[in-house]
Amino acid sequence: MLKLFKDAAFKHKRNSEYQFWTHENHSEHIFSNNFIEQKLEYIHNNPVKAGIVEKPEEYRYSSAIDYADGKGMITIEKITTRWKTY
Repeated sequence: MLKLFKDAAFKHKRNSEYQFWTHENHSEHIFSNNFIEQKLEYIHNNPVKAGIVEKPEEYRYSSAIDYADGKGMITIEKITTRWKTY
């Protein structure tokens, strides 16, 4: 994973060595339950899109495992959502 962070940092001159977060984030108003579910699904699927894991719940640093009826690394407050299995 360190190589992925180093490669990401190379693309942005603001970084000296590694980049973990994107620089393109911005806040959005949460206006519905569907919107919350969409954003949660997007966050959970980021490690899948990056090729780190095959399923969201396999990424150990994600709350996705909690939504798949497992136990994550920390205790979370789950929001009411319909969990999707891929």
